[in-house]
Amino acid sequence: MSLPKIENARKLSDEELAEEIVALKRQLFELRLQQATRRLEKPHEFKHTRHRLAQLMTVERERQLAATKEKPEATPEKPEVATEPQQAQEEE
Repeated sequence: MSLPKIENARKLSDEELAEEIVALKRQLFELRLQQATRRLEKPHEFKHTRHRLAQLMTVERERQLAATKEKPEATPEKPEVATEPQQAQEEE
């Protein structure tokens, strides 16, 4: 079985992408549980699942970055900072 291609992940909608990420995280948990109880029959499933999860998270991040580039948020102006230090208690 070959590793999944990232093109397949790019074809998913945002909702499907989020659902599959959650499902893969759950699957990784189940695999770790099977490994801890010595019931794991296919150790290569770790590699495939982690690889697919990384692909999906990469696509999700690409979409987030593309959304921020399309819609730049207005940066609030920074208040001016006094260049001279204030003398806190001169009179004492």
